[in-house]
Amino acid sequence: MRNLALLTDFYQLTMMNGYLKHNIHEDIVVFDFFFRKNPCKSNYTIIAGMEQAVDYIENLKFTEDDITYLRGLGFNEDFLDALKDFKFSGTIYAVPEGSIMFPNEPILRVKARSFEAQLIETALLNIINFQSLIATKASRICEAAEGDNVFEFGLRRAQAPDAGVYGARAAIIGGCSSTSNVLTGKLFDIPVVGTQAHSWIQSFDTELEAFQAYADTYPDNCLLLVDTYDTLNSGVPNAIKVFKELKEKGYEPKGIRIDSGDIAYFSKEARKMLDAAGFEGVSIVASSDLDEEVIYSLKMQKAAIDSWGVGTKLITSSGCPALGGVYKLSAVEQNGEFIPKLKISENPEKITNPGYKKVIRIYDTLHNKAQADLIMLEDEVIDTDKPLTIFHPVYTWKKKTFVDYKIREMLIPMYVDGKLVYPRKTVKEIKAYTVEELNTLWPEYKRFNRPQLYKVDLSEKLWHLRNDMLNTYKEKGSLL
Repeated sequence: MRNLALLTDFYQLTMMNGYLKHNIHEDIVVFDFFFRKNPCKSNYTIIAGMEQAVDYIENLKFTEDDITYLRGLGFNEDFLDALKDFKFSGTIYAVPEGSIMFPNEPILRVKARSFEAQLIETALLNIINFQSLIATKASRICEAAEGDNVFEFGLRRAQAPDAGVYGARAAIIGGCSSTSNVLTGKLFDIPVVGTQAHSWIQSFDTELEAFQAYADTYPDNCLLLVDTYDTLNSGVPNAIKVFKELKEKGYEPKGIRIDSGDIAYFSKEARKMLDAAGFEGVSIVASSDLDEEVIYSLKMQKAAIDSWGVGTKLITSSGCPALGGVYKLSAVEQNGEFIPKLKISENPEKITNPGYKKVIRIYDTLHNKAQADLIMLEDEVIDTDKPLTIFHPVYTWKKKTFVDYKIREMLIPMYVDGKLVYPRKTVKEIKAYTVEELNTLWPEYKRFNRPQLYKVDLSEKLWHLRNDMLNTYKEKGSLL
């Protein structure tokens, strides 16, 4: 695996050098990784990239070349000597990859020396923000497809190779069935798909010859691209001729792909032609700059499409270029006690939640459906034998009481005192877990348009802590 020690913002290194100079580099601090808004008009976010976050930390060290480069940037030898021996020794709790999470909830919590916790910020944000964005975009596209297969076709439009590889990985976690990206398939044991491009059709004297040649090469997996010249007057009729020839030889044709034009109209007409020729089981695949909005519209138009190839607008998360994940200091340990820290902002949505925290998910016991999440301080305990009342953190008169319920702590250990304890999983296992997570959400929360807002509240103790700190700042002009 690659060593990404220098995959960081310069100011992380300048702060680390300052911590060392002022002898606070050994101070134990707590940082929360969270996001403020769900991406892609989604009502939830699928967290992806945890496996790569582990790979980053496991391979994190500063080489002689790194040290030489940093020396050239003006850093002193004391700082460079500290980097030579760098090894993460802190504790990280995180949600399992594939978890469904919501705004302002810690999805990863770091407790470590300030020297260590500061360094890993940028890389963790880079890795998890991107993959979570693409996984969520894929989930929304798959939701629009209503259970149809969605193929990830985005490699050629991805923003560099890493985005293509890890974006395809995230798309599978989000619900896609396969990818066209062969390297991703090899690295993560993911199904790969693909047939031919228009250049194949153009390479032969006639469309029919191109179809026949492809069928001869792949008789067990013959799916033909029918829109090179004339979809309904040429492409589909020629495909039917070849399918009949395959049938006579004992093979079952797979389908056709439409990549341009009025896909709704073409698919419905093609379906009629295929059915009339006795090929009711042949699939129709659509591609051509699809996203969740287009697929949703085509579904509303009753387009006769069985599978969807989605590329550019998935791998680039068109319309939502970034997940706004942030990494904020929430506590400092002093004499074995966590002293809460709060970031104040003129923008209320940017005010953080202080303290050493955890996230509790509340389920109803009858249906095993998620009802709400509660952000709490780590030392708080819920007695599930007693009713639990939560309230909106802003509109506090909005309350809900749970009686027959169960709870789950969302954060699990990833590192404990520098030792990896996180259970590594395959992409297939992570995808299966994501399906389980989505099944715990009521349909109202997954609705494509105007979904019901999922409740994320603060415990009463955390709510009072936050407001007391805000009031102290307001009254005295500084945090004490």
